[in-house]
Amino acid sequence: MYLPITIFLLVLGTELLLFIGYEYVASAAYDLYSQWTNDSKVIKHNKLKQDVLRMKAELSKTSSQDEFAKWAKMRRKLDKGVADQEKMSSEIAYSRTAFELKVKSAIWFFIHGSQLLMVMWFYKRAVLYLPQGWFGPAQWILSFPFAPTGSISVAVWFAACRKTVKAVASTANGLIALKNMKVE
Repeated sequence: MYLPITIFLLVLGTELLLFIGYEYVASAAYDLYSQWTNDSKVIKHNKLKQDVLRMKAELSKTSSQDEFAKWAKMRRKLDKGVADQEKMSSEIAYSRTAFELKVKSAIWFFIHGSQLLMVMWFYKRAVLYLPQGWFGPAQWILSFPFAPTGSISVAVWFAACRKTVKAVASTANGLIALKNMKVE
């Protein structure tokens, strides 16, 4: 009886990942990665950002008319800092995009690969046996492609579990929306 429960839990997990979304999971994974690894680019970028903010505050305190030489020097320094920060931001954005693409690919292969692997591994195995004669000719369809006639195949069980999880999620989403809707 472990096979139907395993398949249901796998479908539930993959549908949860799909509901949350690849983008959110990949973004959260990058944030965790950059915190745990103490990425030097991110640290340098944060330091540059603090320096730019500090220089902007100092520049706003300096009068451009009374202390023009000092103001011009600070302005050039600020412009250089902003340019460095923008360059560092583009480098971080590039590495973030590459990382997120790898994570999204891994999630896609996990979701679709795990289901394909389960179907291929248990392709001749019956998940559940149906009562004799209850479903007539539909027994052959439910056992498609290679499970014994009169049983439910792994592929059909995956489809049924996916449909059930999506229906329950849709119903729950509708009830939440109905509850939050204000009657005027």
